[in-house]
Amino acid sequence: MEFEDLEPTKKPAKPRDLTGWSVEELETYITRLEGEIARARETIAAKKAHRSGADSLFRR
Repeated sequence: MEFEDLEPTKKPAKPRDLTGWSVEELETYITRLEGEIARARETIAAKKAHRSGADSLFRR
């Protein structure tokens, strides 16, 4: 069993209907999504670093 197998899984969110949004609203939405992507990438990097440290500790 891998560490990732222990992570809780969520069902994908239903896509939003963006047709009624203004250009400004869409740009703001994109900015927020890019922030979330950056946050997710930071979390992934931290988890990989943590796992790498644990692997090196137990492979002695």
